[in-house]
Amino acid sequence: MRLNPVFLLSATDAAHFPAEPKTHGRPEVAFLGRSNVGKSSLINALLGSKEARVSSTPGRTRAINFFALHEVAGGKQKAVPSIIFADLPGYGYAKISKSISAEWPKFIEPYLGERETLALCICLIDTNIPPQTSDQQLITYLKQVQRPFVVVGTKADRISKNVLMKNLAALKREHEIEEILPVSSKTGAGIPALWERIQSAAE
Repeated sequence: MRLNPVFLLSATDAAHFPAEPKTHGRPEVAFLGRSNVGKSSLINALLGSKEARVSSTPGRTRAINFFALHEVAGGKQKAVPSIIFADLPGYGYAKISKSISAEWPKFIEPYLGERETLALCICLIDTNIPPQTSDQQLITYLKQVQRPFVVVGTKADRISKNVLMKNLAALKREHEIEEILPVSSKTGAGIPALWERIQSAAE
């Protein structure tokens, strides 16, 4: 099965979120993480396309970008999407974090806290760096609002397996979580396992 991503819209206000006619009420999967954690690269690896814009400048995404994923069978694209991806603004980058943090209550918190069609949050954390307070705050928030989430460790190909295991153990301990799914957008490691989680949540 192939999924064809179609860009829907960018939302900077709760009033801009795509309505039922655009999404057909399909389940949504939100991608969250610190600026430069590799969020766009992961989305592109999942989609097998360049739909999400990858920037070398952290914090370029200032809106929630929505993509509808349509099943393609026999060369024809189904009209109703199977699932919706929501790419959220990055956080934690010193130069712009204050401006983005100020915007969060206006449209990020309503999306995470109140969006009925939100089925899963994918929290990206960098396996190459020590645990970050901002990641901890996000995980705590998702627990408080009782959103299903999976924590994904990005850039897992950049360090040796021994160092990766050590870093994952430290991250799990610090963030008080039982599991982190290591992935690499470059090698594709962990991508099939993440797709399984996404499809399971969507069902």
